Amino acid sequence: MLHPRIIPCLLVRNRGLVKTFGFGDSKYVGDPINAVKIFNEKEVDELVVLDIDATAEKREPDYKMIENLAAECRMPLCYGGGVKTAEQASRIFALGVEKVSLSSAAIESPGLVSEISAQAGAQSVVVTLDVKKKGLFGKFSVYTHNAKKSTGKDPVELAIEMQKAGAGEIVLNSIDNDGAMKGYDLKLIDRVRAEITIPMTVIGGAGSLKHISELIKEHPFIGAAAGSLFVFKGKYKAVLINYPNRQEKIDLISASISQP
Repeated sequence: MLHPRIIPCLLVRNRGLVKTFGFGDSKYVGDPINAVKIFNEKEVDELVVLDIDATAEKREPDYKMIENLAAECRMPLCYGGGVKTAEQASRIFALGVEKVSLSSAAIESPGLVSEISAQAGAQSVVVTLDVKKKGLFGKFSVYTHNAKKSTGKDPVELAIEMQKAGAGEIVLNSIDNDGAMKGYDLKLIDRVRAEITIPMTVIGGAGSLKHISELIKEHPFIGAAAGSLFVFKGKYKAVLINYPNRQEKIDLISASISQP
């Protein structure tokens, strides 16, 4: 039976775990391996790890780091950052990673999505769309390279294109809401969700379990991802790796879906 997934998203910079704010300033929050160990104990649904500088710095994925993370991880793992070829994706899958996330490479060459999908299966190919409002009228545009480069493309149109190319999942990431902890952009999510049929995960803005509940109420089978929520605690944002326990998660999902 399908059910919503609650997913921590870890950002890696120079092999250290960081949290960004609006894709700009970042705060060091610890060792990603230690975070994975804690998330193992908390039995998280899935884990996303993104090397946020790999593409911007035009370098290959850090295979040793990926190998170490995959060896420790006891839940499905999605890795993104620097993947530009099907050969690189195959090497990452061989290390024990279940999903590879593509961003700029997929947008520049949708054929790459098709190639990896044909080789590994659509369920292993994720396309992440980093979205930001642009202009006075709030038109959305997809950005790449740590939100420094605008594609000029609408997220709905790109999501449809990536689905046709063979992507098995779309990750919608709100640049404007990154680190804000004020809730998801539900209107943007509604727009994209209405036009695609493949699984979808959203990230950007979750600051409480209430925000996740609000999302699940509208979209019961979505992936609710968060960064700050699962690495910070309290109004002063003390670093504390956290995640709802099994009963809390059951109660959250049940209450969300049963709300009128």
